[in-house]
Amino acid sequence: MNCAFAKTIYTGKKILENAYVIFRDDQIVSLSSSQKGTLIDRYAVITPAFIDAHSHIGMERAGEPYKEAEVNEHLDSILSHADALDSVQMDDASFKDAVEMGVLYSCVVPGSGNIIGGQSAVIRNYAGNTSEALIGRAGLKAAFGYNPMSTVDWKGTRPSTRMGALAVLRAKLEEVHQKMIKYKQARGNKKQDITFSADEAVLRDLLSKKIRLRAHVHKTDDIAALLRLVDRYNIRITVEHAMDVHQSEIFKELKKRQIPVVFGPMDSLAYKVELKHENWRNVLHLLDSKVEFGLMSDHPVILARQLFLQTRWFLRCGMHKQDAIELVSRKNARILGIDKKVGTLEKGKWASFVGWNGDPFDLSSYPAAVFGEGKLLFKEE
Repeated sequence: MNCAFAKTIYTGKKILENAYVIFRDDQIVSLSSSQKGTLIDRYAVITPAFIDAHSHIGMERAGEPYKEAEVNEHLDSILSHADALDSVQMDDASFKDAVEMGVLYSCVVPGSGNIIGGQSAVIRNYAGNTSEALIGRAGLKAAFGYNPMSTVDWKGTRPSTRMGALAVLRAKLEEVHQKMIKYKQARGNKKQDITFSADEAVLRDLLSKKIRLRAHVHKTDDIAALLRLVDRYNIRITVEHAMDVHQSEIFKELKKRQIPVVFGPMDSLAYKVELKHENWRNVLHLLDSKVEFGLMSDHPVILARQLFLQTRWFLRCGMHKQDAIELVSRKNARILGIDKKVGTLEKGKWASFVGWNGDPFDLSSYPAAVFGEGKLLFKEE
């Protein structure tokens, strides 16, 4: 059994002073005010490992030409059975950089050029290969707004307007919905006559609420359109980005419907018209609504290693440091459905944590050591 001491421990739920994280193999045994087992080291602060709730890390890779990026597949506008994990390469140097800054887990999603881009993969950023990296699934990536209507020169059926994109999506969902009704009503051997393609099987799971739609969307009216789709098909969703939302009302509606938001990225250029209202002060509307939310890097839009830096805007808006830590640990874990494994430092969770040389919110501070599932992944020499 091993332990690590810190003057301050942010557990992801509360703050402990002068305490130890005690762990055996890959799991935390307890948090205690007294030493138990072999003391590995002492740190100023310990935080949970950070979790990036929306990323393209390993798909668009550091040091490789842009044309070799694999974020978007140009084959068609609806690719429900595509799997982001198949395009991840773990030798992307960005993984090492992320781990050194305590970002140990990422939800990797396809890009937003397609109406439906494919399935997400929640991965360890420190694994040797993608099969070892995979720890879970967090839903099906879809895109609303400008991006899917901007890819008219790609292959397949492509929309040129928002109404065109939604028409394509609704038509496909309705087709699968009607087929599900026929299958349910069919008797005996007649069920065998109703088959679902690979794409349709994934959409069937979406319509059955077995999986969640992770919707890229920035503007208030695009979120409103997304909610009309929710009303029609009763699907589970997360709202991803929402960077142009500059009033509280739509966030309050999401709160009412218990729909979480993966917010960000906050430190990138507003490079298109649909981001004309993007501003860090929009977080005041997010906080005012009390909607459940976490943060993303959208790597490489901002680098995964900079995920935690975005929390400074929330401190500026009056958020407590512990609550800011939760945005990139406990809350992201909950939204991604991996909160039984990671996100907080408590008994039974993975021993994935970061030992800091000082206050992590101080620009002069950095991780002195990073542990993933009980293993030392990085140590500042």
